[in-house]
Amino acid sequence: MDPSQVLAEVAASWERLGPYLTGLGGAPRERLVSALEGLRAAGAEDERRGHAAQAARLVLDCLPPEEAGSLGDADDIRYSGPERNVTVHGFGATDLAVLLIDGSPMVGPVLGPVRARLLAQPALDDADVRTRGGDPTAPGLIRLPGTGGRGVLPRFQFREDALPWRVVLEVNALLDAGRDPWGAADWWLSDNAWLRTAPASLLGTARDAELVGAARSLVEGE
Repeated sequence: MDPSQVLAEVAASWERLGPYLTGLGGAPRERLVSALEGLRAAGAEDERRGHAAQAARLVLDCLPPEEAGSLGDADDIRYSGPERNVTVHGFGATDLAVLLIDGSPMVGPVLGPVRARLLAQPALDDADVRTRGGDPTAPGLIRLPGTGGRGVLPRFQFREDALPWRVVLEVNALLDAGRDPWGAADWWLSDNAWLRTAPASLLGTARDAELVGAARSLVEGE
């Protein structure tokens, strides 16, 4: 049984199987997190194989017998050949790390690329914001869970002095960024048919009213 397939199967069935893993605590969680972090950080194939096998065994041990049995036998986990990029319904083994460790739902064939695109944009962490004299905990800011669950704040939200743009806070409130930070970040950083450009590119151009109007139009149209 290929361990990468086991992990991908669990990621693809996260709505059903996730509660068994998110409820873990203490040493079992630490061991699973360590294995999954090792898997996505590993470069060499042998390293990936070892971390994947360990993570798959730990996952099967955490699931009820009927669920674990449907995925395979922990004693039969092994690679039968060169590593393959195994996916199940578009979900891969490392997606399980994003779900469990990062606490992000942005995985799979549709949401995974969106997550990668948004996290590739310039961002600040809490220390960066404080160094520039800002407050990373200011209400209304978009905070995205990055690798390891570390929160990052998209850079566009701040002026050069790391104080947030007032219009960003207003629009984030309209977009309910606290509930859906990914959706709000995607709105700011994607081309907008109403504005004919990405909204973030208009910050500081005296077009705040248009930004608020575009966001309000989106919300009222839902």
